[in-house]
Amino acid sequence: MVLRASGAQNIYLFFPFLNRHYFALTTNSGEQFSMFCTLAAWLITKAGHPFEQPQEYDQPNAVVSNILSELRSFGRPVDFPPSKLKAGYGEQVCYVLDCLAEEALKYSGFRWKRPAYPTEELEEEEITEDDAELMLNKLEEDLAEEESDNEENFIDLNVLKAQTYRSDMNDSAKQEEILQSTTDAAEWNLEVEHVLPQLKVTVRTDNKDWRIRVDQMHQHKDGIESSLKETRGYLDKLHNEISKTLEKINSREKYMNNQLEHLVQEYRSAQALLSEAKEKYQEGSGGLTERIKVLSEITEVLERVKQETEEKGSSMTDGAPLVKIKQALTKLKQETIQMDIQIGVMEHTLLQSKLKEKSNMTRDMHATMIPKATIGAY
Repeated sequence: MVLRASGAQNIYLFFPFLNRHYFALTTNSGEQFSMFCTLAAWLITKAGHPFEQPQEYDQPNAVVSNILSELRSFGRPVDFPPSKLKAGYGEQVCYVLDCLAEEALKYSGFRWKRPAYPTEELEEEEITEDDAELMLNKLEEDLAEEESDNEENFIDLNVLKAQTYRSDMNDSAKQEEILQSTTDAAEWNLEVEHVLPQLKVTVRTDNKDWRIRVDQMHQHKDGIESSLKETRGYLDKLHNEISKTLEKINSREKYMNNQLEHLVQEYRSAQALLSEAKEKYQEGSGGLTERIKVLSEITEVLERVKQETEEKGSSMTDGAPLVKIKQALTKLKQETIQMDIQIGVMEHTLLQSKLKEKSNMTRDMHATMIPKATIGAY
């Protein structure tokens, strides 16, 4: 099957002939999903929406979501998850393809019409015409004149009776004429043997005649009854054989059950013991899991303690901490000296400010005249 995709380029898709149940039943999920995606893309394109054909390495989820979005754009409801289409078969896949096919037919302007059934053409029997052949042309012409407008042809009995009467009268007249024959009997018989194969009377039969159909029905009925008699004997024989075989199977089954009853009891007891052992194993495995978890926690704590002990031991044996302490003391002494210097500078500055303030106060106290500007300010 060849599908042609419409668009800027003509793309031909080669498909095998799919049966009507291809997307209803599961045969090959991967192949069905690929067929569904390609066919859906072609139908969307035929419906007037440009859609790229899915490739082999495309993501299935993306392809399915694009198909469903195009289906929603046509106004079709989608009330199922996209994962239903990834199987490539089922009710949802058939629903999507049906909707897309309807949209493609609408876009192409397709209209359903009433079916036009072909008329049945009856095969006419070939009739070999010969000059020496006796044809009942006159009888056919008389019958054609008496045909009615109905589908079935009827013969007028009066006409047939008149024709028969005329033929009988002609035969009797001829017989009276040839009561005394001068023809040689041997030559007559030789001529009859020579012409006999060519003396054929052909009567055309109408297949629409109900009498012929009734005769055919009786023939088919007789054939069915004869075949049924023969087939019924085989079926009865087969039924008897199957019944005997089933009886043998039932008797053998009962015998085997009686003979193997003690083994069945042992098997059941062994199964009971096995189930008990499985329960005990599950209980033991549950306790073992808890103990393994506690052991792992204790192991982690032990590892952490070992690490701390190693760090302390290495710090006690190593002289690096002592060197760091000496460096820190030296740095503290330098910072102390700097602080002392800064404190001395600040004390000197404070002393100068105090002396300056004291001198200003003394000068103000011994001043005899106060400036006018100062008086105005007060």
